[in-house]
Amino acid sequence: MRSFHLPTILLASLLGVAAHVHADEVTVAVAANFTAPMQKITADFEKDTGHKVVSAFGATGKFYAQIKNGAPFEVLLAADDETPARLVADNAAVAGTSFTYAIGKLVLWSAKPAIVDGAGEVLKKGGFDHIAMANPKLAPYGAAAVQTMKTLGVYDSLQAKLVTAENIAQSYQFVSTGNALLGFVALSQVLKDGKIEGSAWLVPARLYSPIRQDAVILDKGKGKPAAEAFMKYLKGVKAKAVIKSYGYDLS
Repeated sequence: MRSFHLPTILLASLLGVAAHVHADEVTVAVAANFTAPMQKITADFEKDTGHKVVSAFGATGKFYAQIKNGAPFEVLLAADDETPARLVADNAAVAGTSFTYAIGKLVLWSAKPAIVDGAGEVLKKGGFDHIAMANPKLAPYGAAAVQTMKTLGVYDSLQAKLVTAENIAQSYQFVSTGNALLGFVALSQVLKDGKIEGSAWLVPARLYSPIRQDAVILDKGKGKPAAEAFMKYLKGVKAKAVIKSYGYDLS
């Protein structure tokens, strides 16, 4: 019997095709604050596994309502740990699959230099007409902003100046475009190569409840290879390095 030896390049190519024969697609609902790291992780995941990711970005509270109403999401990357737990309790997510993928940090930020001081005293001194924040009923970062202002005793005096965004991405947009001189955003949105442009105050963690961001496989992702592969990848060294580079803490 004659034996055949495939060229190394051809063999590698065939193995690559075989590895991706079972490639699948996963639909992920992602908290708006995690947009930039998710885009990087998605690119790496697709390259490394052959699976495809379809992402939607928005407020965690809005995603909860959509998922309860049958939205076709298979994985949720929330901005809190309460929403995934509620979905598990509602039998809308798979028990035992949730974990904390990131711990978020709140920042008071202005696109302009010398507006926000390093101690957040600007909240007491004033000198601005509008301050943006995400909707506290839908976005955990918005709830953290309210908690911060109340802890500092400035919430009542600032209420008339508050501009409420649908989610943290829109809060960032309000400030970056100048519609609000300053606002509460996620550190990941303003951290570029380890630096923050404009002026900012990294809000001390003691002023608000920890923003533990949990991921969970939803009912529609149960038993789906791509959903399980993505969750495994999110726990891996490569994804964790990306998450940390955007200023998040790891659990």
